[in-house]
Amino acid sequence: MKPNPAGRFFNYFSDYFNLSAQLLPQSEGEQAIRDGVSFRGTNIVILVLAILIASLGLNTNSTAVIIGAMLISPLMGPIIGVGLGVGVCDFSLIKQALRNLVMAAGFSIVASTVYFLISPVSEGHSELLARTSPTIYDVLIGFVGGMAGILAIGSTSKGNVIPGVAIATALMPPLCTAGYGLATWQLNYFFGAAYLFLINSIYIAFATFIGVKLLKYKTNEAVDTLRARRVRRVVYTLAILTMLPSIWLTWRMLSQTKFAMQASKFVASECVFPSTQVLSEKTSTSDGERTITITLIGTPLPTDSLRLALSAKLPDYGLNGARLIILQGSNIIHNNTVASEGMRDVYQMAQSTIVGQQQQLDSLRQALRSRSELSESGSVIAPELKVLFPKIADIAVNRSVFAPVVRPGEPDTINVALVSFSSPMGAAEKHKLADYLCARLNLNSI
Repeated sequence: MKPNPAGRFFNYFSDYFNLSAQLLPQSEGEQAIRDGVSFRGTNIVILVLAILIASLGLNTNSTAVIIGAMLISPLMGPIIGVGLGVGVCDFSLIKQALRNLVMAAGFSIVASTVYFLISPVSEGHSELLARTSPTIYDVLIGFVGGMAGILAIGSTSKGNVIPGVAIATALMPPLCTAGYGLATWQLNYFFGAAYLFLINSIYIAFATFIGVKLLKYKTNEAVDTLRARRVRRVVYTLAILTMLPSIWLTWRMLSQTKFAMQASKFVASECVFPSTQVLSEKTSTSDGERTITITLIGTPLPTDSLRLALSAKLPDYGLNGARLIILQGSNIIHNNTVASEGMRDVYQMAQSTIVGQQQQLDSLRQALRSRSELSESGSVIAPELKVLFPKIADIAVNRSVFAPVVRPGEPDTINVALVSFSSPMGAAEKHKLADYLCARLNLNSI
């Protein structure tokens, strides 16, 4: 009887996941893991050198150097050894692997602490800071990486899996960061990095234990079943307890990310002003209080009115209860919201440019006002002229630029009065009119 189409389809694709043809015998797979558990002689020296390389990479914020250190490090051996020991109920292997893992982690932290004590650069860079806030994603990385590692060790075609697992699970950077925290006495760095290393170690070992069961490795025949059950119970409990803080940290990280995205959308939509731009925006959460700090540059706006108007729109973006801080003008420097020297220089340059442009605008406005006042002065002084100079019928006063045509020379700006007389006026009377106009209109000549 022919299998139905669904059965043929399942059999066709299941062949791609058939592991039996590529698996090593249990004795060979176990021996490969047991060989990596030992931590004496060259292994411990290589580990110390790797931790120094990783510390240099973290100190200089060089990803390539950190990856190189993770490839050199032999830290995976004892961790996988713990998982194998639990899986096959080899309690002596568990003890040996745990002892070697503790010694390796201790040597690593001591080496990185000594390095950061003598290092002239003591500032934490981004690669360093990233190793102090573990989340549930680190749990998943450790577990999936451990599964890939045990499957690779137990198969004939290992490829680049083990180096890839070493890079993905990132065992070295947390130990370097823990040493940095001790060297600079920043215990939040130390505990955060130590927790990340613990997550990676426990979940790589846990994944190895699961992988050993999937590979159907046989347990020791003379095993104490009660003790084996107790060990497995401890393993499950440790895995769950290790995961719980990471779940809380993940929730906090996602909440902060959502808050930052909502704040960014709020600033982009609502903080649009004609002559003022947003220099920076910053969100922070402390003791449950969420704060949005907006730094403005350009024409100063009425801070209190602006804060009141913008705060009323916060609920529209899911920002209920958030506190809004608006900084502009000299408050920017005083409140240190321009974090870097480069940003501070940009701000000061922009303010200097704005001041210069404002002065130029004021000068142009003054010149335009002066010209406009002169043009309108005829109608202002007309009643006085009617009394003082009855022969004047009409008058217009303005400022004109006369450019030489025949003779060489520069253009000259001249105050001109165009006068229409009802009857001829003598030279003396014209001279008197000119003196009057200069005095009345505050002109040097006309």
